[in-house]
Amino acid sequence: MTVFEYGDKALLIDSKQRRYLVTLAEGGEFHSHAGFIPHAEIVGRGEGRRLESTRGARYIVLRPTLEDFVIEMPRGAQVIYPKDLAPILMMADIAPGVRVLESGVGSGAMSMSLLRAGAQVTGYELRQDFADRAVANVKSFLGADALDRYDVQVRDCYEGIDSSLAGVIDRVVLDLPEPWHVVPHAETALRPGGILVAYTPSITQAAETRRAMANPRWTTTRTMEVLHRGWYIEGAAVRPDHRMVAHTGFLTAGRLLDA
Repeated sequence: MTVFEYGDKALLIDSKQRRYLVTLAEGGEFHSHAGFIPHAEIVGRGEGRRLESTRGARYIVLRPTLEDFVIEMPRGAQVIYPKDLAPILMMADIAPGVRVLESGVGSGAMSMSLLRAGAQVTGYELRQDFADRAVANVKSFLGADALDRYDVQVRDCYEGIDSSLAGVIDRVVLDLPEPWHVVPHAETALRPGGILVAYTPSITQAAETRRAMANPRWTTTRTMEVLHRGWYIEGAAVRPDHRMVAHTGFLTAGRLLDA
């Protein structure tokens, strides 16, 4: 069992299932309306323990999963949520060593998922502050070693993909307002058999992307959305939750054929 050390991230969960992401620091304290817990009470011990604040509030402490971190991490742009991140990894067939061009890195949620699966990621982002935030989040959760496989550049993917990547990219993953403008560039960058996946909030964006892919270079094109419904289970009471995470975005994918 590995123990917590200073610099690690810890997830505190209270009795109402509220979640708090903490970076452990020497002399640090976790504060809430229900008192505080010194970080020293967490460091040197393993996860799964129960803690009590100075005012008697009870918490459990765990290491955050990637899902936890994506939801709780610092962000500038809206993130792609876990219910869509996992299907994107499957649709794009992400595996160790796969070379990915990601455009619209935002706060880095997609980047972390790709890197965690072992991909090598080149990211294009229009805004320097978003690019910096994505790199910081990747380093914070995955560690500095992950940056060896992560190259974020401030550039506009609508204007093209660097010629040095032509024919050597395995996957293109897009989180952009107008991904159809990137489809012709992806046809040059992707190797034959490569996969493009685009995340779009609206169906009109997805339809326009499909129109751009409606040529003989693309096959197995499809568009889907993922609906997430939880269930309430308490003894004999079993029913769907009153609230569900329904629409967040549409996922459009296709594979490139040889010219």
